[in-house]
Amino acid sequence: MSKIELNISEGRSISPISAEPSRNSPLPRDILSSIGETVYDWDILSDRIVWGPNAQDVLPVINALELQTGRAFAGLTSWDSRTTRLEAIKKVIETDTGAGARFHAEYGILLDPESRSSPRLWIEDSGRCFAGPDGKPAHAHGAIRVVAKNREELRNSQAGADLDSLTGAMSRAGLMECLNRLFADARPGKAGFGMLLLAVEGMTNINRTYGYDAGDAIIAAAVQKIRENMRGTDIVARYSGNRFAILLQNCDAEQMEFAAARFLDAMTSQELKTPHGQHKISVRSGGVCAPKDARNTQQLFQHAEEAIDTTRGHSRRFVLYTPSLKLNHERLRNQAIAEHILDALNQRRVAIALQPIVAARSGKPVFYEALLRLRTDDGREISPASLIPVAEKSGLVTLLDQRVMELAIDRLATDPTLTLSINISGITAHDPEWLEAARTRLTANPGVASRLIAEITETCAIGDIEKMRERIYAIRETGMRIAMDDFGAGYSSFKNLRGLGIDLLKIDGAFVQNLARSSDDRFFVRTLIDLANHLQIPVVAEWVENQETATLLADWGVDYCQGSWFGMGVTELEPAPAQGTTAAA
Repeated sequence: MSKIELNISEGRSISPISAEPSRNSPLPRDILSSIGETVYDWDILSDRIVWGPNAQDVLPVINALELQTGRAFAGLTSWDSRTTRLEAIKKVIETDTGAGARFHAEYGILLDPESRSSPRLWIEDSGRCFAGPDGKPAHAHGAIRVVAKNREELRNSQAGADLDSLTGAMSRAGLMECLNRLFADARPGKAGFGMLLLAVEGMTNINRTYGYDAGDAIIAAAVQKIRENMRGTDIVARYSGNRFAILLQNCDAEQMEFAAARFLDAMTSQELKTPHGQHKISVRSGGVCAPKDARNTQQLFQHAEEAIDTTRGHSRRFVLYTPSLKLNHERLRNQAIAEHILDALNQRRVAIALQPIVAARSGKPVFYEALLRLRTDDGREISPASLIPVAEKSGLVTLLDQRVMELAIDRLATDPTLTLSINISGITAHDPEWLEAARTRLTANPGVASRLIAEITETCAIGDIEKMRERIYAIRETGMRIAMDDFGAGYSSFKNLRGLGIDLLKIDGAFVQNLARSSDDRFFVRTLIDLANHLQIPVVAEWVENQETATLLADWGVDYCQGSWFGMGVTELEPAPAQGTTAAA
């Protein structure tokens, strides 16, 4: 053919590109081929696409007779691509004011779409698109350039920006983009995919013993082993420091079992060769089938982590996620936390963090809340939010509350200017041993009881009003004061408030946190403050996170404020035990 219609101008008209240049000039086809580019014109409404005359020179996969539609070309797009041309056009078309909008996309195309292990070409696609009368994409023209013929080239190209620099594997961000596309394309009856999560164990010891360069070399060698055992359509990504994700297309549970065994055997059957010597590694793995057992990317990650965490401390190297695994995982997790609690009690790794409670008007600290802190043997802190429910279920919460009480009393004994509040659970409040231990310790430290406040939640207090009234009276007999924590969460304690003998009210932070944005919360908090003022009970507002909220509360008559705006908890480290001593059984 002597000429082909292509839209390469800034406007909408289609201008012919002549194939008859001057005798001394190179052919346009040769010019484009020499720089590795080809052009196209795509009428999106009719889906007709016209390629430049050198299309097959640049992209051998293109057959001008077969790929005359955008749909046909899209069928070549590899599933691990970051985006597609149409997606890129849809993102920018709204900016078209008549002159078109520039688009840019980077994706892979399969050289043999009939083969599951087809190699890919990685291409950069850019041009200008135009909207139709309805504002939707109607026409596009652009140029395609090959940026890489394999993953090694891709790693060094601009299109490889979503690759991990150490291993050349896809980065976590690239993995998320790829997964989001897979879930968006998932349809009933369509073959699913799987994700394996592999963790190389012992990297901390390797880094300490051989150095971080050796650790990096082992990670890179592990990825190379994975690559050597991947199918052409598989993808390996650097999930985190020592963890890798492998995406397996058209994979069911049985196939995933075989794939996991293949990768694990390849990585562990012999030592990995690195510039820093040969190293034997240990690897664990967890797998998830999607969308069967995960409906989105976040759920896929969560279930994969649950599966791989289940292998920790067990002989099984691979666990496939199933819905029942979550319950088993929860049980194992709770058991591990309970063991951490006992170990921390025995090894004196329980501490308190002092968070200031300030005068609402001046902002000056008046007293402090002693918050529970617990560290594992490697120095990590376990969140109290995950601790307390497990401690209550396992019967350990009273031991924790007792240790916090002991630490608080000891701290008060060393500082006569200090006042502290401590939290006690509903179980602890009704435990006679806790009360007796508190009475004994307070008796041994005169002058401390009046500076110690026990906080009981409102929901705990209203569970059995008469019984709680008796317990509060017994606690106050020791000299301690009583605060009702999370006030407002129970909604039904107004009529019982006066009879409980409460010394202090702490408004639930969930209502305080959104004061500036929620008129409902403002009304509710003001009602609570008015009620407390009427009963002449001092009020603390929790979760105060900004000056605007602090000012509002002070104007409404709150006595004290507590929250990140005035300071987070500062940990008071517990002294190490004498060798051979035990804090709890």
